[in-house]
Amino acid sequence: MTDTERPRRRRWLRALLWVAVGGVLLGGLALAHVWTALGKAPGADDRARFAASPRYQGDHFVNALPVRNDMWKAMVRWVKGAPNREPEAALPMVPRTAADFAEHPETGLRITWLGHSTMLVEIDGHRVLTDPVWAERASPATFTGPKRFHAPPLAIADLPALDAVVISHDHYDHLDHRAIQAISARGVDFYVPLGVGSHLRYWGVPPERVHELDWWDEATVGALTVVCTPARHFSGRKGVDRDSTLWSSWSILGPTHRAYFSGDGGMSPDFAEIGRRLGPFDVTMMESGAYDEAWADVHMGPEQAVMAHRDLRGRLLMPIHWGTFNLALHPWIEPAERVLAAAAQAGVAVAIPKPGESVVPPPPSEVARWWPDDVPWRSAAEAPVVSSGLAAGALPAPDEGLVAADAD
Repeated sequence: MTDTERPRRRRWLRALLWVAVGGVLLGGLALAHVWTALGKAPGADDRARFAASPRYQGDHFVNALPVRNDMWKAMVRWVKGAPNREPEAALPMVPRTAADFAEHPETGLRITWLGHSTMLVEIDGHRVLTDPVWAERASPATFTGPKRFHAPPLAIADLPALDAVVISHDHYDHLDHRAIQAISARGVDFYVPLGVGSHLRYWGVPPERVHELDWWDEATVGALTVVCTPARHFSGRKGVDRDSTLWSSWSILGPTHRAYFSGDGGMSPDFAEIGRRLGPFDVTMMESGAYDEAWADVHMGPEQAVMAHRDLRGRLLMPIHWGTFNLALHPWIEPAERVLAAAAQAGVAVAIPKPGESVVPPPPSEVARWWPDDVPWRSAAEAPVVSSGLAAGALPAPDEGLVAADAD
């Protein structure tokens, strides 16, 4: 080896060493992020406390109705893939700033869709945020998992002063640990189903600001009453902790207005019970996307969302849990089209805002379609979603009633 070659070789070795060190550091940071995002399961003291809940049996929470969640049935179709699951172009969005929310709405009720199930609910002089997710991916990792279709329309730093954050369950598309930490720094209180508080406390939320509720438990937030109401779903963040925490919907009751937030869940008689006890609701924010026949007991789909809205004695329906992440096999626009078709047949008022857009009830009588009109989608007759365990006659047959016309 010549004298000229030796320094060159040393430079290459140093470069390779720095690349290796950088890779190790980046890998360590990624691993630390994933480890933190996984959260923390409830401890022994928590589990002893859960024993008082009718929902807690043995070492896990259970639904009032059994659920059939046949992911294996869908796996073959998932591997084969399906068309039109993600938009091909940027979505129209309404970017928002802090100035947009400097004043409470004069009407006393305004709902802003920030994407997926993240809603800013301004009600009777209070502000409640639901299931805050600002992450780019619905995943514990930053490099893999379902990616957002659109950027968050409002920065966390631009959120107005909040009176409460309500969380429906601990899945990644509903519980974003970095968003929780950033929002917690603003000094807000969190209202969560039993067990979810373990994650929040692990991420640094002060224990006194974490309020864990069982189904039908109530909490007072200023002049509001927030009620943890039933849902038909499941929980878990690690694959080995299924149902170690509870899931719920939320009813937000003000002196003048009432709002319902479904979280995730299949169709059940609970909607009618909630409607009887706490309705009518001025607005219902109903999970309407990420459905499939294989998991119809834990995601109700568009037609059943309309039925649940009617059971809740709702006045205005806003579909949520769609248009942000690719979490199912249906075309991405399908939830909106099927909700509109079902609502028209049932005589239900609907608002479908763009990401970032606010809705002040009552909305215009006609929904302006902001999504593309040239994406094929399947009707309820072609791809029925019907939850099991319901009384005979509680739902129409797939080819009867609430059936959408195909968009082709």
